[in-house]
Amino acid sequence: MDTEAVKLETLEVRKLLGTASADAALLYIYLKAGNSLRNAEDDLHMSAGRVSCAGAALRQLGLWEKDKPCHAMVGERPSYTEQDVLEASRGDNEFEALCGEVARLLGRPLNTEEMKILLGFIRYLGLPADVISVLVCYCKERARQRGSLRNPSLRTIEKEAYAWAEQGIDTMEEAAAYIQAQNVRNSRMHRLMEILQIRGRNLTAAEERYARNWLEMGFDDETIGMAYERTCLNTGGLNWAYMNKILQRWHEAGLHTADAVRSGDRKPGTGAQAGKRQLDADEIAAIHKMMQGD
Repeated sequence: MDTEAVKLETLEVRKLLGTASADAALLYIYLKAGNSLRNAEDDLHMSAGRVSCAGAALRQLGLWEKDKPCHAMVGERPSYTEQDVLEASRGDNEFEALCGEVARLLGRPLNTEEMKILLGFIRYLGLPADVISVLVCYCKERARQRGSLRNPSLRTIEKEAYAWAEQGIDTMEEAAAYIQAQNVRNSRMHRLMEILQIRGRNLTAAEERYARNWLEMGFDDETIGMAYERTCLNTGGLNWAYMNKILQRWHEAGLHTADAVRSGDRKPGTGAQAGKRQLDADEIAAIHKMMQGD
């Protein structure tokens, strides 16, 4: 096993800490040192299951680009008939049990069209029954978090199933890592909304893209708060494009913490102007546009 010292970037450390998984952190350091995955169980004294879970967590964080098979093939999706469902119900105990479990989770019996969708999950997407059950639970919880009092439809669940298949999420380890990563992102998104004083509504699609991009850049809450405060002072309120310019500039300069911004975002000056930051062209243009009422 290679024991040479490994240097981690700040963003890597933040992502690893976010998983709250010692196994994932250990495996990442092990692989970054140039070691082979096939020796990880012996060298790290981990079971195959622990290594698999740790690897799944790293893939969800974007820290390990190991290829995963894509089960959603390009082309027209297959169309199943009532006869297909009938034959599967009679001859496939796993499919019959899955239909019963999904009906229980959704609190109602499934109709034939819905059973056709489940058949596609198994035959076309190649998802195991236990992963499908976890998928349904995940979609139910997501709907609840979004304020819905109703369980999601099978069509909604189908969209998520194809997203999972495209990402190669086809084991319980991959599903658990994906859900954990989503929970961490959602928690941070809620904190970000509090920082931006957004209450009583969900983010729009465009706003969510901005927010997710800022989180993926590796900014902590205090730094995002500083960008928000500067945006409000310069524009009179929350201006997403303006705030994005500030955070992009800090990201390009490698300033991702409040201390780094305070020490690195000042331009040199003398006398009364020392330590004061000058507005750049983009900020001046944004302020001018707002003053004109555009």
